Amino acid sequence: MHRNALAPVFLGLRVGLHLLVVGVAALVVVLADPADRPAVAALAAALLAVYAAGAAIARARRSGWTRAWLAVLSVLWLALVVASPQAAYLVFPLYFLYLHLLPRRWGPAAVVVATLAAVVATAADGGLTVGGVVGPVIAAGVALAIGLGYRALAREAAEREQLLAELVAARADLAASERTAGALAERARIARDLHDTVAQGLSSIQMLLHVAERADPGSAGVQHIRLARETAAGSLGEARALIAELTPPPLAEQGLLAALRRLAVTQWSRPGLQVEVDGEDDDGEPPVQVATALLRIAQGAVANALQHSGAGRVQVRLDRSPGVTRLAVQDDGRGFDPAVVAERTAGGAGHFGLRAVRERVEQLGGALAVRTAPGRGTEVEVELPDAPAAAAVPGAEVMA
Repeated sequence: MHRNALAPVFLGLRVGLHLLVVGVAALVVVLADPADRPAVAALAAALLAVYAAGAAIARARRSGWTRAWLAVLSVLWLALVVASPQAAYLVFPLYFLYLHLLPRRWGPAAVVVATLAAVVATAADGGLTVGGVVGPVIAAGVALAIGLGYRALAREAAEREQLLAELVAARADLAASERTAGALAERARIARDLHDTVAQGLSSIQMLLHVAERADPGSAGVQHIRLARETAAGSLGEARALIAELTPPPLAEQGLLAALRRLAVTQWSRPGLQVEVDGEDDDGEPPVQVATALLRIAQGAVANALQHSGAGRVQVRLDRSPGVTRLAVQDDGRGFDPAVVAERTAGGAGHFGLRAVRERVEQLGGALAVRTAPGRGTEVEVELPDAPAAAAVPGAEVMA
């Protein structure tokens, strides 16, 4: 489970603020005139009690309650300043509360008002002096600088947490996608092996038995030959049914091009987005393993275009040549910087989709090219042979 690295910093700032409030309040009571000390102590205790209640109010997460609590705290501070001018030093922790709890415009305004109140309180006690004016003003400036820095740090921490959450979600999606792709690839392999071994063998046995039955229809063993042929035919039918179940349904029922067109209508359709699928399959269907890989690659490329590129149009093109199948997915989105992609991919960070496509293409001995540039859209082009090549491409070629 991820732990926020900046949490100790925020905790330290909060603890420091609490200790500052308690320490200054205790100092105000100690420095008060003996005659006024009971009243000052009572006001200080009330202020600390209200301040402590702020934790429960913060957990309620209601802005109205928070502002009411801050108003009560400010009134108690003003009363304490009237009773003991030394309480003007409590304005410094109040600055941070104003900046943190009030809206962006009201926070600095409250700091200015509190600064004027502190200056007036100091002047009422010992007259208007340079130190009595400059001290609160400098404290207000320091508080504003620290408060703005705290907000920027908190905003950066929130953005970092969001990025980490997206990274974790992307890793989970990648793991799920890889598991699904692995299962589909294994199903395709089993289907292919069944077709090339068991189904072909049963088909040959059935044909040979049929020839034997016709060659000597009057022999004593013809009934056994016929029974064997019928049994082989039944087993062949079961084997073909099993192969059909192992083959991905969209491909088994329609073929690759028809499956892509169906996805364009059922899954890729979005308001304001046009997805076009075209191509030719006159040269027949590619092997199941190749068709499955191309289908998953198209799904991933279109999903990236839908989620990240802001595209308004996506074109999917499938071309089938003897022994080779080509797939191209092109969008008119925002694109990206190829140099950044190459650097991140080399470092093992980011662009998990491209990495997964590259690995899938490498396993099948194909070629992958990604053409993109900021503001020029992206094109993913894949070429896979029917029979895996002896040497696989070393990686995705990303170019402008």
